[in-house]
Formats: sequence, C-alpha cells, structure tokens
Amino acid sequence: MRELKGACIFGQSGGPTSVINASAYGVIDTALKNPNITAVYGAEHGIKGVLNDRLFDMGQENPEELALLKYTPSSALGSCRYKMADPDVDDTDYKRILEIFKKYGVRYFFYNGGNDSMDTCNKISKYMQKVGYECRVMGVPKTIDNDLYGTDHCPGFASAAKYIATSCMEVYHDARVYDTGMVCIIEIMGRHAGWLAGAAALATAYGAGPDLVYLPEVDFDMEQFLSDVERIYKEKGNCMVAVSEGIHYADGTFVSEAKTSATDGFGHAQLGGLASLLANVVKERTGAKVRGIELSLLQRCGAHLASETDIEESFMAGKAAVENAVNGITDKMVGFERGEEDGQYVCRTKLLDLSEVANTEKKVPLDWINETHNGVKQPFIDYVLPLIQGEPPLPKQDSLPRFAQLKKVLVK
Repeated sequence: MRELKGACIFGQSGGPTSVINASAYGVIDTALKNPNITAVYGAEHGIKGVLNDRLFDMGQENPEELALLKYTPSSALGSCRYKMADPDVDDTDYKRILEIFKKYGVRYFFYNGGNDSMDTCNKISKYMQKVGYECRVMGVPKTIDNDLYGTDHCPGFASAAKYIATSCMEVYHDARVYDTGMVCIIEIMGRHAGWLAGAAALATAYGAGPDLVYLPEVDFDMEQFLSDVERIYKEKGNCMVAVSEGIHYADGTFVSEAKTSATDGFGHAQLGGLASLLANVVKERTGAKVRGIELSLLQRCGAHLASETDIEESFMAGKAAVENAVNGITDKMVGFERGEEDGQYVCRTKLLDLSEVANTEKKVPLDWINETHNGVKQPFIDYVLPLIQGEPPLPKQDSLPRFAQLKKVLVK
C-alpha cells in the first residue's frame, strides 16, 4: 500500500434520514484523527458545494458539537439532488471537480447517499482514474428506502421502520376509541421498494397494526383492495391499511393521483396524495368514516424514535469508509453483512464495487409477500426486528432535543 497524504471532502446527497449525520460523524471524526488526512472539508449541499467551491473546514468545529451529530436528524451539511452527465458526453462538471480537488490538495472523497448518490460517486471515481489523478473515492450508504444493492440493509432504514411501526401502533389505538367504526389508510414512503411499508407489519405482529399492507413489488388491483377492506370492516367494525406511495397498476402506472405533479432532479416522480385518493374511493364504496394519513417527512426525520442499532451502524459505515480509503482502497461503497454470534444479531462491514451499486434497486423478496399480496410473511418480520433495537441516549436541553449547532466556517 502506498501512503497517500492529502485533504478529504465529505458530502451528503439525496433525501435525509434521522441517522445520516451519524455516518457524517463517523467520517469526520475518523478523518480528523488520521495523520494521512491533512484537512477535512464538508461540501455544502453535496456535490454542488464542490462545484461552487463552498467547502466548510470541519477542523474548526467544536468537538462536542460534532459529537452531537450522532443524534441530529437530517443532513447537517445540506443535501442536493443533482444528476451529473456522463463524462464522455459532457465532462464540464468533472473538470471543475478536478480543479477544486487540486486547489485544496484533495486526495480522498467520501459521498454519503443512496442509489443516485452512488452513481455520482462512481462517475467521479472513474473520471479521476481516467485522467490519472490519484484520489481515493468511497461511498457511504444512506437511504430509508433500504434499496441499495449488495448490502444486507441501509443506514436510516431501521429508524424509519421503527418510527412507522410505532406510529401505526399509536394510530391503531386512537382509531378505535369511538363506538362507530373507521377505516384508516396510512401512506408510507417507498417508490419502487416496499421495505418501509412492510415495516408497518411489525405493529401487526405485536397486536396493534394494519390489517392490510400493500407493497409496490406486486401489482395493485383496486377492486381486490376494496373487497379486502369491505371484508375486514364488516368482520371487525374497523380496518387499518398501510400502503406504499409507489403502489402501481398492472400497466405500471402509479395509483397516486399526484404522480405527474413534479419530478426530482433525477427524473423520479414526486409521489403523494395516495392516502387521500384511496380514502375517497373507500368512503364512496362503503359509506364508512375514512381517514387518510400521510406520514410524509416525519418518517425520515423522527430522531426521537431512532434505533440505537441504526445509529451505531451508521457511524460504523462512515468510520469504515475512511479507514479503508487510508489503507489504499478506492472505488467502493461500504456495505453491511448480517451475522450471528451466540445466537445474537451482529453486523459487519464489507466493500462493494461502486459500479455494481450505482442505480441498482434491491426490492422485497416476492416470497416474503403473502399469496394474496396484501401483507408480508414472518421472514420479513425476522429480518427487520433486530435492526430496530435499542434506545439511544438522546441529548436533551430543557426536555427538548439538543441537536448539533455547527459553525460551518467556509474555507477561503
């Protein structure tokens, strides 16, 4: 291994999570302590911060504030959704990134995000190799959608799953206080992968959750859905449904009425309004009182319900990225491997090729979905349950969360 000295840049991209900053702290803290890394810079709003020469000097932050990142939700340095062109078609951005890397002596680049972020990471890595600029590039995984290829699970998913399951259990009790029945439809994030919606079944497994769960891995049939709801409502006097925002008909079109309202920077449909749409359809069909609930941003920023396991694994991912890069490894993403010791769940890191991870989605196995396509089987529960364990020691001030307050000193 050839020793490589130089500065590093860390950036965050895509949708935030309640634990993405734990990964940030894993990278920043480990990098600040490593003698081969001469300076640690944080990119404002991900790769846009590199392109715009907006870098924060993380070495000037108060160590106590940095430590609070482990328990601070959202992306502390700011995020972006910016799709970089194929460098063979347009290399303008890549030339600019190389210019910035040379300006600050950057030899390490860490990018924290999901599928599209790993695509960005992969393109930058390949470009640097092509032009012969030695820079070790590592992807740090993040996504509540849990859909990154090659890793057992993704940082952020467990805490969102815990929030969803807990919220479903609370809504379950609230929806049953009156002597009149109600149908409750809860809309959960997940465009093409149903890991989050499936997590609602944890609540059912513990006696207070949805009667029906619909995932985007299988086609949605509106007539069958209405039949399912009617049957359960007649049997129980109440019915609770969890639906992934990305459920679609057999022709591939989204059920959501808001599917064409907007797209993000990568051309993905901005979904929403599904719970309201289904609530109106059910009310018209059954005449029952129906309430549609969209968990929306709450499921990804609910740090008060974070999984301690998720926080510690997220930190571990960031730390592993730096350690591997300093040891001579590049062009990889840190992934997780599930194991067992003395009958207990354990998680270890592994490395995945960026080119394999970029833009490849991991979906819920079809054999984990029940035959009627309105729920999940026990293997799904067994998969998620170990990930949501533990209550983190959340810092408080006057009984309110004490989140990190960074100075964000720009590099001159």
